Amino acid sequence: MTVLSGGQNICGISIGVISLESYFPKPPGHIKNPSSLPFTTTYEILRGITVPQLLNDPSPKMLEPILDAARRLEAQGVLAITGSCGFLAMFQKEIAEAVSVPVFISSLLQVPLAFQMTQAPVGILTASASSLTKEHLDCAGTGNIPIVVRGLEHTEEFAAVILRNERTSMDLDKVCKEVLDVGINLVKDHPEVGTIVLECTDLPPYAHKLQQTLQRPVFDLTTLAIMMHDVIQRRAYSGFVQSMRLFGSEPGKAPSH
Repeated sequence: MTVLSGGQNICGISIGVISLESYFPKPPGHIKNPSSLPFTTTYEILRGITVPQLLNDPSPKMLEPILDAARRLEAQGVLAITGSCGFLAMFQKEIAEAVSVPVFISSLLQVPLAFQMTQAPVGILTASASSLTKEHLDCAGTGNIPIVVRGLEHTEEFAAVILRNERTSMDLDKVCKEVLDVGINLVKDHPEVGTIVLECTDLPPYAHKLQQTLQRPVFDLTTLAIMMHDVIQRRAYSGFVQSMRLFGSEPGKAPSH
């Protein structure tokens, strides 16, 4: 007999996402587009906290609503918690301490791993280089890792829609070109960069094109979330140890014909 304790309204959710309030399109690959993710998700929206607010005015007053959202996700039964914006990195420690499930709030947590892979500087593509501070990086555990940062704050389409919240419609092809241009310029100026980490959760939809263009490993929140899902939801391996012996044959002997 199998007896479960119950207590959850909805069961079978792997990852909970603390989400900023935003209404622009989220193409496949975005953490807020569950149709493209290989795991189950649920969301807690931080009503009134937008991308421009988090980037430009990360007030300590945001912390309590963020922690409340994390606790609600834990109460729903999620197995791990992430966030919809890499700039939430500055709250990584506090969120992890507030709940009993693993927290990987920002893709920036992958910077140390990316560096160890190649022992070469890590290129970081971010929504806004001017907003990404040493505090964000320190909270993500980057330490003294050599990095090169480039942002999209000087773009046209990306900046208007995502950074300035001027409208909700977005030209995805134009954004893709802007992302590729920033990545190309980063590698052109710093060919020593060995890996790329995408801070912004709006960038993974273009990660495959970035990799094809830059010819480097590309990390983003989706790659981290998939790894974390596999860590918290280990599954038995399929396969076999050795080939099945043919009927009637003996070890070390070929079957007779």
